[in-house]
Amino acid sequence: MKKYKDLECVLLIDDDISTNFIHRRIVENAKINVAVKEITSAKEALDYLTYSGKYQDLESSPKAGIIFLDINMPGMNGWDFIAEYKKLDERHKARIVVVMLTTSLNPDDELHAARVEEIATYLHKPLNLEAFSTIANTYFEEIKEN
Repeated sequence: MKKYKDLECVLLIDDDISTNFIHRRIVENAKINVAVKEITSAKEALDYLTYSGKYQDLESSPKAGIIFLDINMPGMNGWDFIAEYKKLDERHKARIVVVMLTTSLNPDDELHAARVEEIATYLHKPLNLEAFSTIANTYFEEIKEN
C-alpha cells in the first residue's frame, strides 16, 4: 500500500449515502493507506474539521488531507460550506485539498469553483480511481518505504 505525507484521511461530504459508499470503495481500491470519513451534511463536516459538536473529543482522529465536496445538498450546500471553510482558523484547514465533486452541469458552477482559491479542482461524479490517484499524486508526496 502506498502512503503519502500529510494524507491521513479523505473526507467525503455528500448527502447521498450511496454516493459516499461508492466513493469510499474508489478510495479503498486505490491501495493507499488512508482513512475515509463519510459525512452527509456540510455543517457536520465543519464540526469534524474543527473538532466541535459531536467531534469535540476526537482531536486524535485523522486529519483530512482531501475533501470531496458535493455542491447540491439540503440546508448548507457546497458553496455555503466553502464560505464557512474560508473563515476557519488556518490550523483547521492547513494542507487540505478541496475537490468540488458534483453532478451539476451548470457551467457557472465550474467557473465559480475556478475563482475560489480554496478549491483545488472541480470534477464530475462519480469519482473514479484514475482521478483520485491523480489528485493524491499531484498534491501529496509519496513516502517511499525502504
